[in-house]
Amino acid sequence: MLVKAEAQSSGLAVADSLYTIGNYSKAINEYSKVGGLSAALQIARSYNAVGNYEKAITQYQYVVEEDVKNQLAQFELGKLLLKVNRFEEAKSVFANLSNLNTTNPEFQFYLGEVNRHLDATDASLKQYKKAIELDSMHLRSLFQLAKHYTIKQDRDNALKYILQGLDYYENDVSLINLHALVLFNDFQFEKAIPLFERVLELGEDKNYVYDKLAFSYNKNWEFQKAKEAYKILLKRDDTNSQTYFDLAGVYQKESKLDSAKIYINKAMAVQKPIFANGYNQLAYIAREQKDLEKAFKLFERAHREDTSDALIYYNIATTYDQFGTDLQKKLGYYENFLKDYPNEHPYYYETAKKRISELKEEIHFTKD
Repeated sequence: MLVKAEAQSSGLAVADSLYTIGNYSKAINEYSKVGGLSAALQIARSYNAVGNYEKAITQYQYVVEEDVKNQLAQFELGKLLLKVNRFEEAKSVFANLSNLNTTNPEFQFYLGEVNRHLDATDASLKQYKKAIELDSMHLRSLFQLAKHYTIKQDRDNALKYILQGLDYYENDVSLINLHALVLFNDFQFEKAIPLFERVLELGEDKNYVYDKLAFSYNKNWEFQKAKEAYKILLKRDDTNSQTYFDLAGVYQKESKLDSAKIYINKAMAVQKPIFANGYNQLAYIAREQKDLEKAFKLFERAHREDTSDALIYYNIATTYDQFGTDLQKKLGYYENFLKDYPNEHPYYYETAKKRISELKEEIHFTKD
């Protein structure tokens, strides 16, 4: 008996040494010779390590069936089931673990993760909150709650969990990013700017960060910084028409209209289907430059590209009204606007109705 135990111990030592250096296939062979639940658990881990998840799950399930109170084996099994998207099975494992050990925040968190993947939102939020009750510094639960409320644009709840997390982890880039997004969505661009800048400093060098930072700079009248950020985006992708349009908007806000036109034309050149937007912006610039006839023609071209946009047609009517001399034509534009776009913004609708009344009166007196 002693000899057998010594042999088993020696065999386990050999298998463990092979497992430790990552020689998993040989380790599996040695563990198989040893037998027992400890060896079976190591076989499961070895299969998991080489990516043979089905065999790993089978081994874990064997261990758990033989030792129903083995929390570690269940925990590893639950995480693997979650990894391979077997969510219902994972839920059963983590629910059992949560009952076995009610004070472990990790079990609550992973039960929340499973419910999130099953689209059981209320249940997942409940589990994340339980995890935080057990451990107020549980970062992943804080992040998931903060992310949920940020997406829902529930500012107060989002900030509650973001700031709680940042109290413990001040340089956590994910929470800083969420903090910036909450302020951005709340139109607090000046406060969002240093947070987006910090996100970049921490290595989250993503396009969406530059895009929102550029937008915030523009809103905060920091035009040079906005242009620099948009130009970084264009260096990465010079086929993104929206970036050209956004950059043109900065130049337009600076009253550098010739530069704005250059970038609008570039936007139109790289993506043909969005001509309506380009013509529309060029028309606004022409109107700012007091070239009303050119603006009118550009609004008409924009309308031909996109007849669904009521504001474009409204601009056709109001621009012709400013420079045109044909009263009947003016009246026709406004009447067509009411007929073709009856459910648009009340201000435009009421303004058009008022102008129609005035024009009919002018035409009446002209005839007399």
